[in-house]
Amino acid sequence: MSKSVRIAVAILAALLAVAPAAQAARKVHTVVLGAAKKVPYTKAGDPAGAAAAEDALKIRALLVDGVLKEWTNGDAHDVTDRSFVVRRVIRLNDSLPGDKLGHWVWQRGPWLLVNRVTGHIVALKLPDYDPGVSHVSWFRDYGAYCGTTASGKSLYAVVAQVEARKAVLARKLGAFDPENHPDPACGPAEWQREPLRITFHPTGKDTVSYDIVPGSAVLVEDSGDEPETPAPETKPK
Repeated sequence: MSKSVRIAVAILAALLAVAPAAQAARKVHTVVLGAAKKVPYTKAGDPAGAAAAEDALKIRALLVDGVLKEWTNGDAHDVTDRSFVVRRVIRLNDSLPGDKLGHWVWQRGPWLLVNRVTGHIVALKLPDYDPGVSHVSWFRDYGAYCGTTASGKSLYAVVAQVEARKAVLARKLGAFDPENHPDPACGPAEWQREPLRITFHPTGKDTVSYDIVPGSAVLVEDSGDEPETPAPETKPK
């Protein structure tokens, strides 16, 4: 056997020896949503999100490897076989300065994108999203909802795509009064697959539909295939 062949065989053997070790170093994460429970919820505690007669909110724990990461509300939507979206619920400190007893309230928060493989959680930044107005209807990696502008004086039909920088669709539905508006401002948006179409139902206004030009998903998912970096060894002094 020539010297070059012996070197090639040695390199191959070393790579085969390292591969099982790398596989063993990968951490398998467990991501689950716990059982639902009810918590007190009122318009006073969440002025933007609670309905006038809503006195309780169903929440579920989002657990990663058995550890509580977030509280959530409502149904989750599978974006891919690795990722899903679910709405976060925030427990906010409502105590005034000088209050002896703590006072906490629950508020509906932003939507979260959760990776089942890596356990990574990120808050989605949906364009013109208003927690008190926007009720997202999901299809594939698209979210459709009624949103408001920064001034709060205009109501828009919005279609956002997960991790896209700009909205796929943003069309003005009419004027909006933040202090005096229907609740809900819009009914649930309805999706149609072929052709890809979204229908909005603004309260007190005509129903409107828009055709969406389908595009590829822009979501980039971490597969978790890379082994985790081991912690550096601590040498005794």
